Amino acid sequence: MKAVWNNTVIAESDDTVLVEGNHYFPESALRREYISFSNHKTTCGWKGLASYYSINVNGDVNPDAVWYYAEPKPEAANIRDRVAFWKGVKVS
Repeated sequence: MKAVWNNTVIAESDDTVLVEGNHYFPESALRREYISFSNHKTTCGWKGLASYYSINVNGDVNPDAVWYYAEPKPEAANIRDRVAFWKGVKVS
C-alpha cells in the first residue's frame, strides 16, 4: 500500500491494518522528511485520543492529514504505533 499526496509517496508498506475503511500503516513506514508535528487532537469513542501530523511537500502543507493513537483503548490495540491518512491523501 502507498499513501500519496502532492505526487509524493508519504508512506509505503505491505503491512497495513484496515479499520473502518482506513489503512493504518506502521509508523516506521512514514517518510519523516515530509511530516511535521501538529497540536490537533480529537477523540474517538472506541479508539481513544487521536493525535495528528501535518504533511509538507515542496512548501505545500496539508495540515492534520495524518492521525495516530499513541495510547489506543484496548479494543483498538491493533493500531498502536500506526498512522492513517485523510484530507486528499490517496491510499492505494
